[in-house]
Amino acid sequence: MSTKVQLELVIPDEMRGRRLDQALAELVPDYSRSRLQQWIRSGQVTMDGHPAQAKAKVTGGESVRIDAEIVAQTVSEPEPIPLDLVYEDEALLVVNKPAGLVVHPAAGNPAGTLLNALLNYDGSLADVPRAGIVHRLDKNTTGLMVVARNLTAHKRLVEALQARVVKREYLTVVHSVLTAGGRIEAPIGRHPVDRKRMAVVPNAKEAVTHYRVEERFRAHTLVRVRLETGRTHQIRVHMAHQHIPVLGDPVYGGRLRLPKGADPDFREVLSSFRRQALHATQLGLLHPISGEEMSWQADVPDDMAHLIEVLRQDAREHAGDG
Repeated sequence: MSTKVQLELVIPDEMRGRRLDQALAELVPDYSRSRLQQWIRSGQVTMDGHPAQAKAKVTGGESVRIDAEIVAQTVSEPEPIPLDLVYEDEALLVVNKPAGLVVHPAAGNPAGTLLNALLNYDGSLADVPRAGIVHRLDKNTTGLMVVARNLTAHKRLVEALQARVVKREYLTVVHSVLTAGGRIEAPIGRHPVDRKRMAVVPNAKEAVTHYRVEERFRAHTLVRVRLETGRTHQIRVHMAHQHIPVLGDPVYGGRLRLPKGADPDFREVLSSFRRQALHATQLGLLHPISGEEMSWQADVPDDMAHLIEVLRQDAREHAGDG
């Protein structure tokens, strides 16, 4: 699958002295500079009837023609996997991802992913990098994700994420009773020994997480988290680094911690919760086409809602203890 792009334009005089690729990036903002450079290198851009050079300096008044083809970016197959769509328009999809659904195909999960589901829902997403997925959630993290339905929306959403203007809030249950929220600034990179894990390591990528207390229980806390950056496993790694790991996290969570006097039913609920109790509950952004401010919310899924209610009930039953 491919899409034709045919544009004709004239370089304005005020761009005199600019490189051609710089001028085009400003004149044709729907496409990234790297894509425009690729078209120039492959001979799909001419200037005054001759093959263009990206580094050529323009003087103003040149006629530029783009006659390019956008080849399908995604080679995975569509699969009829149900999608919980919170919102959609011609530019965006907002998906409420369930636990257990991998976002991208990889060595261990070549199919059955969110990407495959998106291609089944809208075949034109094959023309967009990664079927429009611009950020990710871990396999067993639930909640809201935004998907771009065309190249313009994709470029602008990626830029918004890089500029840290997309609002992403999560709810999570952590081990320990917190007295207050805080800010965690600690760089995250690959674990120096276990390459499948992430860790706080020196000289890695900057990572900033903000959190505040929503509700306290006897040995746990429901926390609202806001991401400033978006590193792999960021919340899980940062919380474990602060010695307040996410309940149920099979990688970073450590041993299960129970309050004194916990009854068997309470123990069973906590010990059987075998995924990270982490849910992307709120997403806010400026619409990439209209510029309108938009936001969405998604309630925690049933398993996490039950977990929170059991923690709440245990706290009520032991309110007078000690």
